[in-house]
Amino acid sequence: MSVAVAPPRASWAEAPSRLIRRTAALSLVELQKLRHDHTELVTRTVQPLLWLLVFGQVFSRARAIPTGPVSYLAYLTPGVLAQSALFVAIFFGIQIIWDRDAGILTKVMVTPTPRQAIVAAKAFAAGVRGLSPVVVLIPVALLLGVSVTANPLKILAAAAAVMLGAGFFACLSMAIAALAGTRDRLMGFGQVLTMPLFFASNALYPIDIMPAWLQVVSHVNPLTYLVDALRGLLIGTPARLVLDFAVLLVAAAAGVAVAGALLGRLVR
Repeated sequence: MSVAVAPPRASWAEAPSRLIRRTAALSLVELQKLRHDHTELVTRTVQPLLWLLVFGQVFSRARAIPTGPVSYLAYLTPGVLAQSALFVAIFFGIQIIWDRDAGILTKVMVTPTPRQAIVAAKAFAAGVRGLSPVVVLIPVALLLGVSVTANPLKILAAAAAVMLGAGFFACLSMAIAALAGTRDRLMGFGQVLTMPLFFASNALYPIDIMPAWLQVVSHVNPLTYLVDALRGLLIGTPARLVLDFAVLLVAAAAGVAVAGALLGRLVR
């Protein structure tokens, strides 16, 4: 049985203030959901901690991966932070399928609310979720001897990078959800994408030691730019911060636009 949905609107052509107001209102709703979901915020930190405490310390002793003047543990820490943002966000499309099944999405979409505002609000919530492991991982990294910057501006910039990266991957997940249509299919696509995105980045090892074909993939992988920005800001390694943030901003904006355009498929 088909559901009547308001025709697509060119939301980005509307007054920017209206789009911002709608996005802000929906973002507050999403943040209210986070207040009642403390368990998930805690459990999301377990896997990144294992990567840092087990994988990081073992490979630091093995000295198998060249990381220049920084220890492997210091090199890995920003990669684990980026990985946690990816893992938090890549299944975020499940929430929008739940909203569809509960009838919430249909009710919102028949209002004048731009579809991109719906997506942007959920991407913002994914960004906030992506920050939760950072609160635990940074102190643990400090206890393990990793020298992390104490500059508040760099820490805020790193948080912004994490939110942009998580927002993009959440938009990717919502776009896949719109195409897949069911939770089971989305879980399958998410599992297929997660590890290739992670291993085809510079999170675990430098791009220079990758095979030529994998270097090409890494250079078009947004996760690579997120890791590079976090390393430059938190550890102080050389980074192309302007390029990193430009890629993350463009990727997030494109993700919001594409996922918003596909959103109507979920309620047809």
